[in-house]
Amino acid sequence: VVLASLAGVHAFSFVPARHNSLLSVPTTTTTTQQYYPQQHGVSSLVMKDENGGGGSKFSLTNLFSSDGASSASASLRGSSATLEPHPSKRDHINPLNALYPPNRDAAIREPDSESSPPPLPFHPSVQSGVLSNGFSYVFLPNRSPPGRFEAHLQVFSGSSDELEPQQGIAHLTEHVAYMGSRKRERLFGTGSQTNAYTDFHHTVFYAACPTQAPGRSSSPMLPMALDALCDVIEARCDPARIEKERQAVLSEMTMVNTIEYRVECQILSTLHRENRLAKRFPIGKEVLIQSWMQDDVKTWHRTHYRPDNVLLYVVGDLDPRYVEKTIEDKFGHLTAERQGSQIKLVELKKDASDLADAVVAGTMKQAQSWHYPPVRHDFCVGE
Repeated sequence: VVLASLAGVHAFSFVPARHNSLLSVPTTTTTTQQYYPQQHGVSSLVMKDENGGGGSKFSLTNLFSSDGASSASASLRGSSATLEPHPSKRDHINPLNALYPPNRDAAIREPDSESSPPPLPFHPSVQSGVLSNGFSYVFLPNRSPPGRFEAHLQVFSGSSDELEPQQGIAHLTEHVAYMGSRKRERLFGTGSQTNAYTDFHHTVFYAACPTQAPGRSSSPMLPMALDALCDVIEARCDPARIEKERQAVLSEMTMVNTIEYRVECQILSTLHRENRLAKRFPIGKEVLIQSWMQDDVKTWHRTHYRPDNVLLYVVGDLDPRYVEKTIEDKFGHLTAERQGSQIKLVELKKDASDLADAVVAGTMKQAQSWHYPPVRHDFCVGE
């Protein structure tokens, strides 16, 4: 019931419970994780035991074990030791799943045998594809209501993908990338609705617009909407915008900090005690949010906002050929290599790579659907 009630809550509704919460769960070992800011161009992650133990370098055990102990965690069984330099470079199925064109064509040519259960049928009007840069999209024509469409850009990264010094940065980056977009502002006054939200598993930006701009010009709105969504991937992360959105996020943190929500957070933390959801509420930690600079936000953005780590959904009263051409025109120039080359805090790239390997390798997210959350449970991870 709690999970269902939280499913529709956007990013601003996630506030971690304070230590004096009524339902705080006692632990046998008290460990804090501290991030020491950049010194002479180098930042490091250090684990510090409050009981007097010395610091130890970042490890996946520190991130996944429920009590912060340094012993091996069962939730990491099956992790690969071979890592790529970038977290999105993992062997996994396309996020379109069965709508991935090769998979769809194969299913049509060679239907499953009579002994196997029938697959879910394809909608006859759905169009899907992948650009040469890895950008995936799906379009469903829908004339109800007439003269309207919606476009949603889903980034497959949320708070559960954050490293220890990044708690809350997915939500802040969502604010910086979309609320600071000049191209998004062009949609104002056109009868359009735009917004964005962050949760544990993904970040979504959307625009609901008329197909034609009101007024004498009656120019098509789809290019304007996709311009705004493309601007999300190419966000500049200006210091002035970061400071403005930092204050907005801190205000949200104060607004939702109620006893009812703290109880809900404690319940969720107990239900997900063995995985990262218990320790990565999207609102993050205030002390970290107040400390981030441009390089911190840009590192998160360039690491996760890549054409091969997003999926665009378009639904509405539009011609399929026009939609496909517009998507190619607006997103075809993006490259994962360019995004990766602009990662500022390169020492975090290896840590993010380790984390991505641990949460993807051997899970349903890798083998069955990219939409599954990056969660590993003790009871479902093989040796």
